[in-house]
Amino acid sequence: MKRLVVGAHYGLMDWLAQRVTGVVMALYTVIMFAATLGGVTASREAWRAFMANGFIRYITFLFIISLCYHAWVGVRDIWMDYLNSAAVRVILHVLTLLALVGYAGWAVQIIWRL
Repeated sequence: MKRLVVGAHYGLMDWLAQRVTGVVMALYTVIMFAATLGGVTASREAWRAFMANGFIRYITFLFIISLCYHAWVGVRDIWMDYLNSAAVRVILHVLTLLALVGYAGWAVQIIWRL
């Protein structure tokens, strides 16, 4: 019996990427929740001081990259699974990628502007 191979074979790597990025985002959420309970959002100055910390900026950057990659894998899979037209699929892939890169760039710009 000959096996029929279809798709782009992302499988394991996408599954692993979704789990790793999910863990990064969950840890960041816990850190930010704890910081909020600790009074970081009590004033604008406290928030700015908190976000000026190099470690916080670094983990915020990791969160942004993780969020965008997580979204890319999920949305790309939706386009691949539910759209039959290759042309429409490619257009939506490009638009999704451009949007996510733009969002990531904008978020990084905001972090470094603080």
